[in-house]
Amino acid sequence: MKKYLNQLKRCPFFTGMTDEEILAILHCVSARALSVKKDQFIFRAGDATEEMGLVLSGSVIIIQEDLWGHRNIMGKCLPGDFFGEPYAATPGSVLNISVTASEDSVVLLLNIRKMLTTCPTACDHHNKLTRNLVAVLANKVLQFNEKITHMSKRTTREKLLSYLSSEALRAGNTSFEIPYDRQQLADFLCVERAAMSVELSKLQKEGLLKTTRNHFELLKDTSEEGNH
Repeated sequence: MKKYLNQLKRCPFFTGMTDEEILAILHCVSARALSVKKDQFIFRAGDATEEMGLVLSGSVIIIQEDLWGHRNIMGKCLPGDFFGEPYAATPGSVLNISVTASEDSVVLLLNIRKMLTTCPTACDHHNKLTRNLVAVLANKVLQFNEKITHMSKRTTREKLLSYLSSEALRAGNTSFEIPYDRQQLADFLCVERAAMSVELSKLQKEGLLKTTRNHFELLKDTSEEGNH
């Protein structure tokens, strides 16, 4: 696990911990690294898990699918991001999401139940980890609230502008990249890809944005455009 220390030290989950504390925590929670190929499942809907995942390299996508194969992307996790923690933290809960690798990736699986029980050595770093876990879970709630904000918009155009505006704010720049390709973006916003492509073309013709692949540049304030 020592070879992952540089990545782990940059992760909010291990904020305020020394190398020795991080290694001790990894032992406490039975951490194990898992290499996954693109499109390989890490978690499947219908399963139960006591582990949550941390992306060390590559990226993974959190998806929901109904019986007819309609897909809703809940989010994309990049290096340093966690996934599956609400389900792992809730005894008896069944996953209603699946997690797949969007590229060849390495993830770290951590037994969250062991984090939530009293450490037999009553170690200080275990207490730090619990506090950090609360912060991680709170951040996940904010992310889902943001998605709900986009989803609550009535039209494809409004959903696009809501999402792109939030990404520009996050980047602190009107020129930014998003973590999704076109199909993934459509799945994230729960819109038809064809309808989304039409709206993107309209927005470009109207001079509101420029886009190439997953790079976007907002050309003027679009905050009022979504109301039309």
